[in-house]
Amino acid sequence: MHSNILFQNYFSDFKDYDEVLKSDLSINPNWETLLNNLTQYGNEGLTDKQNEINWLLEENGVTYNVYNDPKGMQRSWRLNIVPFLIHQNEWVTIERGITQRAELLNLILKDIYGKRELINNGIVPPEVIYGHRGFLRQCDQIHYKTAKQLIIYAADLARGPDGRMWVVNDRTQAPSGMGYALENRYSLSRMMPNLFKDINVKQPTQFFSEFNQMLIDAAPNNITNPNIVILTPGPLNETYFDHAYMASFLGYPLVTGNDLVVRNGKVWMKTLKALKQVDVILKRVDDAFMDPLELREDSYLGVAGLLEVVRNNQVTIVNPIGAGVLENSGLIPFMNGICNYFFNEDLILPQIASWWCGQERERSYVLNNMREFVIKNIDRSNREYLHFCEFLDDASLNLLKDEILLNPYKFVAQEKISFSTAPDFFNGTLEPRKVMCRTFAIANNNNYTVMPGGLVRVAAERENLFVSNQRGGISKDFWIISDEFQYNIQSYSWNDNSRISVLDVNDLPSNTAENLYWSGRYLGRALTTARYLRMVLNRMNNEQYNNQNAESRSLVYLYKSVTNITSTFPGFVGKNSEKKLQEPIEEILSLLLDENRIGSFAQTLSSFNHAYYSLRNLWSRDMWRVFDSIKKLWNKFKENETRSIPDLTKLLDRVITRLIAFMGLIEESILVSQGLLLYFIGLQTEQAMMHIAKLRALLVFNYSEQLQYEILESFLTSHESLNIYRYSYRSYLSVENVIRLVMLDAEYAKSLTYQFKRIQKDIQKLPHSENSVNNFYSLYISEAIKIIENLDITNLLELNETKTLRQNLDEVLSELSNLLHKSSISLSDTYFNHAYQQKQLVNQNFPLL
Repeated sequence: MHSNILFQNYFSDFKDYDEVLKSDLSINPNWETLLNNLTQYGNEGLTDKQNEINWLLEENGVTYNVYNDPKGMQRSWRLNIVPFLIHQNEWVTIERGITQRAELLNLILKDIYGKRELINNGIVPPEVIYGHRGFLRQCDQIHYKTAKQLIIYAADLARGPDGRMWVVNDRTQAPSGMGYALENRYSLSRMMPNLFKDINVKQPTQFFSEFNQMLIDAAPNNITNPNIVILTPGPLNETYFDHAYMASFLGYPLVTGNDLVVRNGKVWMKTLKALKQVDVILKRVDDAFMDPLELREDSYLGVAGLLEVVRNNQVTIVNPIGAGVLENSGLIPFMNGICNYFFNEDLILPQIASWWCGQERERSYVLNNMREFVIKNIDRSNREYLHFCEFLDDASLNLLKDEILLNPYKFVAQEKISFSTAPDFFNGTLEPRKVMCRTFAIANNNNYTVMPGGLVRVAAERENLFVSNQRGGISKDFWIISDEFQYNIQSYSWNDNSRISVLDVNDLPSNTAENLYWSGRYLGRALTTARYLRMVLNRMNNEQYNNQNAESRSLVYLYKSVTNITSTFPGFVGKNSEKKLQEPIEEILSLLLDENRIGSFAQTLSSFNHAYYSLRNLWSRDMWRVFDSIKKLWNKFKENETRSIPDLTKLLDRVITRLIAFMGLIEESILVSQGLLLYFIGLQTEQAMMHIAKLRALLVFNYSEQLQYEILESFLTSHESLNIYRYSYRSYLSVENVIRLVMLDAEYAKSLTYQFKRIQKDIQKLPHSENSVNNFYSLYISEAIKIIENLDITNLLELNETKTLRQNLDEVLSELSNLLHKSSISLSDTYFNHAYQQKQLVNQNFPLL
């Protein structure tokens, strides 16, 4: 037995088959070196390393979306510092078993949508196939020209009581996890390089090179330089990080259904300039959502008419639409018979003993021994498809029996198996946790290549039987160790001509372009709002320090300007505003923290977060860290019950600094051709709009001399222009000079003239859309610049008859705002407006999944 204190609790709790301990409680030799390396860190060292990895994953924005979580959907990915390992000698057999199973499922898929020999010859009952929601009759007789129909396969494995690895689940529809597996290896090797000391860990370098080549080879009609995209449901999907990571890693565009369209019998990607043909789609969308014209008509995730293009062999979908029928627990009782039918041999990897309830004898046996089984639906149509009968009360058990009797073909019973445990570092010691492994196989000409390792998940708690990320599961790095030397440096390279080029802004997917544009808009609004609110809070703090009341002097005007600038009406100007003007802090807090209030700072940040997360594959790790620090600051402040004016000011100081840092990172992390141009246009557009709003709120009105000075000083402070004003004019603050500086000075980057000219310059670099000959968005900006260049400062300063406001100034600013708004709408209509989606003429009556 190992004497280190790390393993004391581990040994005392030994019950089931364990990866580390042999039956005599001696250490498995394959784990000796790893345990020795862990011991070198000590308890405190391992705790520190676990905290560092947690920090790294959080800082890098590695997330897993958990549905219906009261803490928020995005949950930080969890990686335990103790890897899971298997020796190459054992892995050879597992690899053979995975390859055999992939080959078998490939033939099953081909048969289901082809000759259906398995059904016709009585090998598989028809209800197992036709009763599964993954079977899509619309895919009948669709066959790719590729050597394999099943191109990617993932198997969930766990070690059974006999010491062998068993297949628990098959994943064929849109297997996920490769990106997480890569991130796990990166994080562990970066934070704990000494953990790999004297251990030959196989790297997945060759696998991913072949993965990339597999996508190229999948292109129809032997295209040598195919255009390949990755289709994602979007940032709300549970494994969106995985989609974005793989897109960034492979260098392919990450698109949503709105980015693709069917025209003239082919699939095209909407880019800023024109349509670009797509040859291969690596899909991460469930099958039934892929084509609203033939499948689920309520889907906004797919592409109308896609199946017809597939039938005509003009695009390849990886994996094929309809492959989800293989994720079928009803097949498990028949898999060995199918294997003998096709290969004349038994399965290499064992499965869990299963009974399909569609057979009378098996159903009777199951119903008479329910407590001994785990009951599954044959498909994963809902998140409660798994029932541990031993834990059900009598009422629930009887209800389940009734469901089985009503639709017996929908259910499979499996024996209860206690899978092996592996060490998990928790609270300063090692604990045994149930473990499940996922590995991947990809079609490689006439064979399959298996990834050396993959993704490992362990139960969230010590006694948990169910291993699931949705239920708090924790991941591990998956090591295949060898006696032969392995290079631990990961380097990947592939054919640079095998992707849609995004080195030109013309080729930017329209949805990506739109999110970049709105990222600029939201950032511009957030920074301007934060600076303005900080200025108001500082003035409030100064008034309190000078023992003035809240509604004294210029503050009333500033409060009202806040509402006008942010458009958060009624606020300080509407009904019941008198009370808010006397006690303004509650309204200020609402403007800062209320995410449900349109125009508030919190709502702007939330909107930016959505656009930002949709561009996950474009952002650098430093950008994730900076923005994550903003969210942490914000969430921590919201939890704080004391919210004084100095606290609010301090918060905004920190947020503004981070926003500026983030904006700087955008400029150095993204090429202009990759969309930085759209970001700049959005940023300048929003800043110009907010600039106009501030000018109208503060400079249009005529004040007394002292009040005018305070208003001008507040304006310049919020605009970060007070110092440049003093440097340029060296005079008492005057409306005329302020207008000259912040509105008319073409050399000053924060002036309205400069902003409009920057917008014009960037817009001229956009590709001319085939759908818009006139380019009205550019004409509107040109008209605005013409108005500005012809302005007469004397005319702008002229007061109306009542001497209360500068009406000419207000009319000019109103016209400029109107032109800017029209330009924004025209730009969106030209580049971002997606075509109306085609609808089915006949409802296919697809059940809700």
